[in-house]
Amino acid sequence: IVSPGAAMLISPADIESHANLIRSAGVFVTQLEQPIDSALKALEIAREARVTTILNPAPAASLPDRIYKLCDYVTPNETEAEELTGIKVASIDDARRAAESLLEKGVGAVIVTLGEKGALLHTKDRSDHVGAVNAGPVVETTGAGDAFNGGLAAALAKGVQPLEAVRFACAVAGISVTRPGTAPSMPTLDEVEALLAGA
Repeated sequence: IVSPGAAMLISPADIESHANLIRSAGVFVTQLEQPIDSALKALEIAREARVTTILNPAPAASLPDRIYKLCDYVTPNETEAEELTGIKVASIDDARRAAESLLEKGVGAVIVTLGEKGALLHTKDRSDHVGAVNAGPVVETTGAGDAFNGGLAAALAKGVQPLEAVRFACAVAGISVTRPGTAPSMPTLDEVEALLAGA
């Protein structure tokens, strides 16, 4: 269930009024809980400023073709990948096919999140499956996508290479699902680094 509330009132003009904040970012992340026109405007501003862009296409929606070329990374889960490509994602090979379809639309790199199977990083040069990072029994998965995207953005902003950034993001998500809630389930950097050191 999505209840976007005030987010649906965000307009392209609101985005323009905060353009300098976007231009000053190391990494810019957006999703689809606000109008798509507003996400598009923000991605255009970030792209013009050479800021790394991540689109988390959640909740699943049909997107205008021009949005894809503005994205360095698109991070759909299996359901969202199917919505964007028409390819049912039930395996890692399916995820590769869906990711390749998104690359053809102009995306720089695709990361399909696969829940307990981890994530697939797919670019024009390589395709790597990164296993999930187990941090304990699963309590709730509501915030897993946000945790993954936040971890990915944080790692890329620190200059971590994409494959290691995906592994870091898997660890962030792995910890988040062991706790209830969304924002309260997000781990600290120390927790993530400790988990990765022991993995």
